[in-house]
Amino acid sequence: RERFDFGGRDVASWFPRHMAKGEGAAARRGGMRLALRRADCLVERSHIPLSGRNPALQEALGIRPHILVLNKMDLADPRRQPVSAGAGPGWGRRRCHRQVTASDSRVPAPLQVVPMVARLVADGPRYHRAESSEHNILVIGVPNAGKSSLINSLRRLHLKKGKATAVGGEPGITKAVLSRIQVCEKPLMYLVDTPGVLPPRLGDVETGMKLALCGAIRDHLVGEDVMADYLLYALNKQQQFGYVQRYGLGQACDHIEPLLKHVALSQGCTQKVKVLTGTGNVNMMMLNYPAAAYEFLRDFRAGRLGRVTLD
Repeated sequence: RERFDFGGRDVASWFPRHMAKGEGAAARRGGMRLALRRADCLVERSHIPLSGRNPALQEALGIRPHILVLNKMDLADPRRQPVSAGAGPGWGRRRCHRQVTASDSRVPAPLQVVPMVARLVADGPRYHRAESSEHNILVIGVPNAGKSSLINSLRRLHLKKGKATAVGGEPGITKAVLSRIQVCEKPLMYLVDTPGVLPPRLGDVETGMKLALCGAIRDHLVGEDVMADYLLYALNKQQQFGYVQRYGLGQACDHIEPLLKHVALSQGCTQKVKVLTGTGNVNMMMLNYPAAAYEFLRDFRAGRLGRVTLD
């Protein structure tokens, strides 16, 4: 397929209520704004270099040091040229001082963040916080990008302490701006976890679909069937045919129905259905296509279809 038909879908319905509260209500209460005023540095966490960043946060990135942490790089396609931290519409280079890849085998992201923050804060003006020896860091990003996991990793690494904030595999675990969490003693450093925030209006449906594939939007809000169809389109477009071997296909396919049939057969996605016949009710085993679509998405997110970069 040369292009994907989104069928006139309205992305407004993909915007969950808790995110509206995170961006609207919390901001009105002054919680996020107060946290921004107190921040010495911003750490932005993202799965996708461009689509995974919220343009609504650009204003906050203007005058403070800013680190972009790209995680799940072990699942990204190494053949594709790395996207610059400042690339993309509306993202000026001056807005990102450093870029960190969270799956760099040489230096793990938690080991890079603290010294990098310390250097950036020391080299830049701190204005009203110039007399304070503490480092206040605000962790921002779209939902389910691993912000809370980063905070917990820093605590384990530098303080040898357990997790301080809840994590989960679905978006929306963090719903409120939390109090400061200490992650390091020397230098004395505190991080503030924030709820993942999506822009109230996504730029286009394709951006929303990429966010959904990476778990930033709940699957049921978009629909597992259309997500699976778009994923197949994206894999074929990038000539990523790992799914052919994974599901025992003879060749790459352009339509989602035959693929889901092979997924259901190879992964055992079946369901018992009661069928009314002339001789009475008969139980039959049928292929479970919704379960197959979910399995296809899960294999992609786990890297079992190969290393893929959506942007």
